[in-house]
Amino acid sequence: MAKKKTQSSILAKPDYLKPLPAKGWAIIAGVVLVIGALVWWRDKKDENQWTYIAKAGIKLPLKYAVHGIDVSHHNARINWDKLKESRTEEMGIDFVYIKATEGATHLDREFQRNWKEARRIGMKRGAYHFYNPRVMSDRQVANFIGQVELLPGDLPPVLDLETDARKPNDIIVKGVRNWLVLIEKHYGVRPIIYVNEHFYKKYIAGNFDDYPLWLAGYSRNHIDDLASDAHVLFWQHSEKGWAVGIRGFVDYNVFLHESGDWEALGE
Repeated sequence: MAKKKTQSSILAKPDYLKPLPAKGWAIIAGVVLVIGALVWWRDKKDENQWTYIAKAGIKLPLKYAVHGIDVSHHNARINWDKLKESRTEEMGIDFVYIKATEGATHLDREFQRNWKEARRIGMKRGAYHFYNPRVMSDRQVANFIGQVELLPGDLPPVLDLETDARKPNDIIVKGVRNWLVLIEKHYGVRPIIYVNEHFYKKYIAGNFDDYPLWLAGYSRNHIDDLASDAHVLFWQHSEKGWAVGIRGFVDYNVFLHESGDWEALGE
């Protein structure tokens, strides 16, 4: 027969409510410390404040206040009014670089429309030239100048160096230098060089250290190591973003300096 429970036995604390031994508290304290260290390390590592922005479809480094895109005919017909209204609480598209020319004769078929529309909606704009090492640089200068009229407030011209066309290094450096010098002479503003990390080290470092740069680096969380060696203005951190009013992927960029420097750029 079962033994009748007394009141004292009913009121007794169950085993799982017994005080935690010192070893248990030590384990809990250790777990808390590890979690805290991981959170600190993550925050320390994420100095650029990478944040997912739904309208962009990617994470953006919100440490930087000025964000922008670059476009060409590959982005098809852009709805600039929708693009203007795409600002969120976290960020907006503050500038756009537009492909103008390539080589000696090619004009981007959307350039004139994009150039006018960007100004109409009040977006800070700039034009870039895709450099072809197979073509005489003088002719490439003439192509760009013939298409691009800069107005007060426009961003400096950009030389986009993405291909070497299997030309010798010295030929490429000589042609790039000639393009930069002639463009600066014509517009009265020093152009910017756009390159990826490989081309920066191969052609730019040591040859064009006095020129402002725009670096492409998609697999990086920061470019502090490169920015310390040159005057880097822009960082193209993604080629897989989205923008309201544009079909397909678009490149995202940030301006790496202070807002005062941004206001002065192009003035």
